[in-house]
Amino acid sequence: MYEAKFKALADKKRLQIMYELTQRGKTCVCDLAESIDMAQSKLSYHLKILLDANLLKKETEATMNYYELNHKEVNHLLSEELCCLFRSENNCC
Repeated sequence: MYEAKFKALADKKRLQIMYELTQRGKTCVCDLAESIDMAQSKLSYHLKILLDANLLKKETEATMNYYELNHKEVNHLLSEELCCLFRSENNCC
């Protein structure tokens, strides 16, 4: 469950994508490709990994795809629940 999320986060380009989405909010894939100077085909590869890890949300309007952070899931990764996975039961957050 967490493996895919951390694998998705373990890439500099995907972190850059997430940072851009943090700054911009919901963004069209074409604008995102331009702002991070990446070909749309390569960007789509990274977006799919982030989507599969449930770290992004995707919304389609007509023929355009818009992406935004899944704040609930990102915040969950930083939660006490995750912290407890790496500590003994008696020493939980």
